Amino acid sequence: MEERCLTNNCSFTGVKPIMADLPYPETKVRGRNRNYADLLSVDYCGFVSEMSAITQYINNENRISFERCTLARTLLGIAMAEMMHLQKLGELIVLLGGNVDFSAKTRNGRPKLWTPEYLTIPENIDKMLIADIEAEKEAIRQYEMHINMIDDDCVNAVLKRIILDEEYHIMLLKALRGER
Repeated sequence: MEERCLTNNCSFTGVKPIMADLPYPETKVRGRNRNYADLLSVDYCGFVSEMSAITQYINNENRISFERCTLARTLLGIAMAEMMHLQKLGELIVLLGGNVDFSAKTRNGRPKLWTPEYLTIPENIDKMLIADIEAEKEAIRQYEMHINMIDDDCVNAVLKRIILDEEYHIMLLKALRGER
């Protein structure tokens, strides 16, 4: 007797990063600056961070791909763009003289390791999209705050380019929710 197995037929072949169709500036810094590296470590793996975004998008994609393949493919494409942001931030942190060790430097100077406790794991698709939109908005606010604190046009050019992707993600996520 042949058993019937459930399979997920959602194919992720050909999924590409979903991002603004603009080049990134060269990844460079004006000089070593541990304070700037510490700020970027928060963007890298703090509460509001690329690490959190990637993990949250992948979790959401995993939970919906069986039933909503097109949406899952979109979330994976956004996660891939967030991975590129993580990579760019890591390069900047190292160039600035910092370490990429999955710990964000808090205001008191103590490192805090990234944790999945930072994630929002809603129970349905609409709440997933709302949480993703809010996370993108918070990331933009944090990047803008860091741009105001960093006096290095090279670093800020990369952060401003990342913001363009985050804004694009918000627009796309809102469209997926049927918002205008």
